[in-house]
Amino acid sequence: MRRSDFHYSLPRSLIAQTPLKQRTSSRLLTLIDGGIEHRKFSNIVDLLEPNDLLVINDTRVIKARVFAVKDSGGRVEILLEQVKENDTAICQVRASKPLKPGRTLSIGDETISVIERVGEFYKLGFPGPVLAFLDARGHIPLPPYVIRHANKLDEIRYQTVYGSVPGAVAAPTAGLHFDELLMRQI
Repeated sequence: MRRSDFHYSLPRSLIAQTPLKQRTSSRLLTLIDGGIEHRKFSNIVDLLEPNDLLVINDTRVIKARVFAVKDSGGRVEILLEQVKENDTAICQVRASKPLKPGRTLSIGDETISVIERVGEFYKLGFPGPVLAFLDARGHIPLPPYVIRHANKLDEIRYQTVYGSVPGAVAAPTAGLHFDELLMRQI
């Protein structure tokens, strides 16, 4: 098997930019007896056997994306990778030019300081507890194939119905199609 066996053309028009209103209405492609069947996600119940194991990621997505302005006036996008201490974190930073230690990034009247470069990431200093700051100022990170800004509804729809432990910086997309009724059926 080669990686090239998995290359295919996916037209942009087939990439959903918003979730369906009913989670279980999403399509489910199944491989049955060597053939392909198209189903709805709610049909997953029919495919599960009594001793099957269904692994659930109970992590809840946090508002890990922040848009800020450099002290020079340029815009930056920050995505949390790992909280290091109460007020410092390792983050991805998308900027027009690499940031140097000592630079500052502003979000409203609050300032984030660039402490150091850590490989491809940056260690940033926040004006208080990182998670509290992100909860107040951040946005839910959408999957990279969704080309739009997050909105309030995304805070619900890019969470699983069973997510309870805050900490994910990306939506656990494999679990987004389960709803409460389907979970009870399973």
